[in-house]
Amino acid sequence: MASTPSMLVPFSAAQPNSLGLSNKALPVISSSAPSPSSTFLAPSLFRVSSSSSSCCSSSSSYSHLKLGSISMRSAAPRLVCSCSLNSLKSRAKEDVFPGKDSPHNESSSVSSRAFLNARTEEELLLRIRKEAEAGSLPSNVAAGMEELYHNYKNAVMKSGHPKADEIVLSNMTIVLDRIYLDVEDPFVFEPYHKAKRDPFDYYMFGQNYIRPLIDFGNSYLGNISLFYEIEEKLKQGHNVILVSNHQTEADPAVIALLLEAACPYIAESVTYVAGDRVLMDPLCKPFSIGRNLICVYSKKHMHDDPELVEMKRKVNTRSLKEMAMLLRGGSQIVWIAPSGGRDRPDPLTGEWLPAPFDASSVDNMRRLAEHSGQPGHIYPLAILCHDIMPPPLQVEKEIGERRIISFHGVGLSVAPAMSFSEATVACESPEKSKDAYTQALYNSVTEQYTVLKSAIHGQQGLMASIPNVSLSQPWI
Repeated sequence: MASTPSMLVPFSAAQPNSLGLSNKALPVISSSAPSPSSTFLAPSLFRVSSSSSSCCSSSSSYSHLKLGSISMRSAAPRLVCSCSLNSLKSRAKEDVFPGKDSPHNESSSVSSRAFLNARTEEELLLRIRKEAEAGSLPSNVAAGMEELYHNYKNAVMKSGHPKADEIVLSNMTIVLDRIYLDVEDPFVFEPYHKAKRDPFDYYMFGQNYIRPLIDFGNSYLGNISLFYEIEEKLKQGHNVILVSNHQTEADPAVIALLLEAACPYIAESVTYVAGDRVLMDPLCKPFSIGRNLICVYSKKHMHDDPELVEMKRKVNTRSLKEMAMLLRGGSQIVWIAPSGGRDRPDPLTGEWLPAPFDASSVDNMRRLAEHSGQPGHIYPLAILCHDIMPPPLQVEKEIGERRIISFHGVGLSVAPAMSFSEATVACESPEKSKDAYTQALYNSVTEQYTVLKSAIHGQQGLMASIPNVSLSQPWI
């Protein structure tokens, strides 16, 4: 999927008492919070209900009980054959309406069939125009869908895959159908959203879409042994926090695709702290539905509308409580980007580096992990994938942006877990400790990112490895 504003970003600094978490059960949230109006939005962005809390709790228990019996390292194929694409397309056609007792979120399981019957590129693009003329698609969304098709096609064709045309048509038929479906019946995200895998598998839908954009021959995974270590920690009931930089809305798919061959359990189990904008833009909402999410309002956009600031803070506090309940169950792996948004190139040099981390966001996650009642570990994670979907050069307030897509190599690396006490032993105050710990995490992410950049952009490949970052390609 193409780049959108602040795809997956951390929650803003919450009210101080929201982090005074004990092992007592948190209150059930039953009220709904309004959300800002938008050209693309349903009346509300998040729904907070009693079911969300109970779902979170039961999901955690299931993970803890079942983790020890699953196979964690089954290999996964790197390329999608036409039969698997056709299978996903068939499942889209076979979707059915949920029962009367499940009136919400129908867009996660209903197929409109508006685009699924297209057999050629011409038919597919004509369908977009007809729906726009009929008024069932807003003109700006229709234009975005058509631009998305052409940019995706150009990128996949550059891969040189012998079935590139077939892959483009198969993938984009499903993508446009899901976008149109959500415009008709907008999906509403709970504060804690579990990836929708049935009856339509939104997770594999996202994987199959991003996979053809990755040059696996020029992609690298750093410190695979530490990913194995993380799997063992999860198996033991521990929680893992991945403190990461953030480059594109494709980050979750890139992470999963680079891990699926060696660590498929991690690939499918990560919960991402997701900013509100990825839950609003119709061109990326379908991909968000396929990920485990804690839904928040981005700190960078907290003050876009002064009248909504208080509401956004309340929603974030509720999401923090959902996060706390999730971690109490153990065996959770959570990804957060403490920068509050995507990395961007230096305006003078054009050089890409991880954006600085916000110390309050890092400290929020650390304290949540410490108060979970389960052992917790914080790992610095670096990702390099801006080439396949570069964000706008500047942060934009408006929803919707040009979709620039490319075929390119990507990289992912993790460093050893970082202890707060060890990293802050020389600090004289809590504030200095927060800053020192955040800087230590950031320095590790930057070091790993530099190695990935040397391997991919510097064309050094595996030779770019250093003592702290050992590169490999487990999919080959």
